[in-house]
Amino acid sequence: MTEMPTLTPDICVIGAGSGGLTVAAGAAQLGASVVLVEEGEMGGDCLNSGCVPSKALLAAAHQAATVSQAKKFGVSFRAPTINRANVAKHIAGVIAGIAPHDSVERFEGLGVTVIRGRGVFAAPDAVIANGQRIQAKRFVIATGSKPVLPPIAGLDGIRPFTNETIFGVTEPIEHLLVIGGGPIGVEMAQAQRRLGAKVTLVEMARLLPKDDPELVGFVRTALAADGVDLKEGTNIIRLERNDDGIAAHLANNEGTTEEIAVSHVLVAVGRRPNTDGIGLERAAVTLKGSTIQVDQRLRTSNPRIYAIGDCAGGPAFTHVAGYHGGIVLRNILFRLRAKVNPDLIPWVTFTEPELAYVGLLETAARARFKDVRTETLDFDTNDRARTERRDAGRIKIVLRAGGQILGVGIVGPQAGELLAPWCLAIARGLKLSAMAGLLLPYPTLSEISKRVAGNYYAPRLFSVGVRALVRGLMKLP
Repeated sequence: MTEMPTLTPDICVIGAGSGGLTVAAGAAQLGASVVLVEEGEMGGDCLNSGCVPSKALLAAAHQAATVSQAKKFGVSFRAPTINRANVAKHIAGVIAGIAPHDSVERFEGLGVTVIRGRGVFAAPDAVIANGQRIQAKRFVIATGSKPVLPPIAGLDGIRPFTNETIFGVTEPIEHLLVIGGGPIGVEMAQAQRRLGAKVTLVEMARLLPKDDPELVGFVRTALAADGVDLKEGTNIIRLERNDDGIAAHLANNEGTTEEIAVSHVLVAVGRRPNTDGIGLERAAVTLKGSTIQVDQRLRTSNPRIYAIGDCAGGPAFTHVAGYHGGIVLRNILFRLRAKVNPDLIPWVTFTEPELAYVGLLETAARARFKDVRTETLDFDTNDRARTERRDAGRIKIVLRAGGQILGVGIVGPQAGELLAPWCLAIARGLKLSAMAGLLLPYPTLSEISKRVAGNYYAPRLFSVGVRALVRGLMKLP
């Protein structure tokens, strides 16, 4: 019997999504030997069925919306014609343009050994993949997650869309039922509505339930203005396929029921870690449900094995997986005791207006500290926002009495971009006075950050005591 070939790298990475690629590229370029195992597409969910295609679709939807919004500027166009096949072609082209950066060829060029196949642990120190045994000094599990299909009667019989299938659609969508009012649900609801579909969004709680309700209100208003039929506090009892399409039977929290007819269904109710069938029990890796348990250094119950990204729980964002990858590299390669700091993690919902956060929401901050303050400012005070007729929005700063910034939420145009200096401020422990003292160009959207910071200090700056001091100083020669 032929003996199975064995590879003995410094690091074996299972999963070639954002986190896994971060570890593989970083470790190889720093001189470690690396084996990367991936059974699916290089680039993982983000490149192939997540961030990249969704933002490409949103860009197409934005172009369609620009036509209808142009009237506010005295400009008129004919109603846009939506070619679904060409939209899908646009999305595929964007993916293809980015794919070489995540390709097998690039990583092999960096010195990484790439094995295409499913990686399964055979022992606490060994993985089998595509007929090869890998005995590495350290392992990094970066297997990501997959969409959850809720236990709704009749769902199996209608073949619903998920984020893995919605972006390749070339057929007309007459009426889309979106199940789930989280980030994916609201982004897709707005995009599909702007691309000509009638859209009904059903959420059992409230829209964007994990976000600040004060800021979510602006997104809710925008979705309704676009024509999305929002049904919050509503459950789907069952789905039935009939000659006319799909009948959705709904019930809200007050007990009122209704039936609506739709043509397609998109499920966006959450994700589940990809941890089944990879031999974690043989690797002595402990699970909590389907999530791999890790400590602050992202080590599993087996000290030779780390887990990062979606499979390790926490926010299921591409940039979080990349951040995790950096933590693991510092731990493995440099023996630093680097730890995850969840208070630094930013996130954005890419609706129009965008909704962006970094740090603690107000409720979490008040649960942790007694001296929490907030400062808000609306975008209709910003001259650039007014010139572009995009002045619906608000910035909200959560801080302690001494000016320590705990969290920032922005809902408005380019909120994700405007969040960048606040990410730096929180990461570096800067106080609000640093933002208040910035010199920024006029007119720009970024001025709203400087102004909201300045407003916090204004009562003290223009107080009776300061005014008296100035009067006294003005008497000096």
